[in-house]
Amino acid sequence: MSTFAADGSEYSSKDSDYDEEEVARQVEYNREFPDDDEESDVVEEKPVPMSKNAGNRFVAIVWDREVDTQGRDALELHEDRDELIEEHVFFCRKRNLYNETFNTDSMVDILRSLPILSSDLLRIVGHALILESPDIRHVREMLEEEPILNMLNGGDVNGISLFRWRHIRDYTLRRDDGRDGYPCMMIGVDEDSDAESERVRDEAKGAFLEYLIKSERIIAAGPLHLPTEIKDDPSSVAMGDFVLFNAKSREDAVEFVEDMPTAERGLYKDLRVHFYNTLDITGKFVSEDPMRDAPNHQMKDAMEQWGYPVRDDQTPWLNW
Repeated sequence: MSTFAADGSEYSSKDSDYDEEEVARQVEYNREFPDDDEESDVVEEKPVPMSKNAGNRFVAIVWDREVDTQGRDALELHEDRDELIEEHVFFCRKRNLYNETFNTDSMVDILRSLPILSSDLLRIVGHALILESPDIRHVREMLEEEPILNMLNGGDVNGISLFRWRHIRDYTLRRDDGRDGYPCMMIGVDEDSDAESERVRDEAKGAFLEYLIKSERIIAAGPLHLPTEIKDDPSSVAMGDFVLFNAKSREDAVEFVEDMPTAERGLYKDLRVHFYNTLDITGKFVSEDPMRDAPNHQMKDAMEQWGYPVRDDQTPWLNW
């Protein structure tokens, strides 16, 4: 017969649910912690330093079919690109891992590498690179050596879309990739830069920014400018927009883009919307999962052997 407590529940303190070992572990877990008044070591935090390559941000966009010189079909391009992913990641990490004493001639930070997916999500159709460098000349030199572009056209940068990017660095436009949806990319290129196009962009600027902020789904955003040699060159006019955002479906993504004030005013002559993936190319090697990250650990061990600064404290500016 069950023993009942006074409240009518089928429980009695005489029938304990815990054995002695469990009780002992609980006592250990609930042990007293030191008083707040006790002294502890004081650690002085220093501001995170800027990268030596900071100051000029660029976006390079590669559409595989548009730059391929060998006439490959979509599946062949995907397979050839897929075979080079690890080499591409290795290439990017070697550029990002430098410090005051090693690899000091690396003049381009590759902030993000984003493979662009087909509408059915089955193939990679291109990629976008977000870059930072003191001189666009260094950007072009780096792209000429990039493995995937070399596979496509021998490293000819004239066939890709290269822009200066005025990244809007506001905390309201810094959502995590995949927060409440899937990461999506919008690339809009204006009608030919003329007085009418500039007028439309200027009129829609405020409403466009408000639209992005209120959406609470923006990962990163900013206008694309002509890739002039000098950042403040007056001829480096805005000629498009590059927006990373989260969307629950392709229909949701397309609707979000079509409702942008700039799109409604007919600003863009070329407007593309794609989901994308993110490659870990920073070189931080933060994850410690040996099952998932076995290739990463092999790469880390090799790069450390060659002298690259792979520890987190050796490259504090890599905090994108």
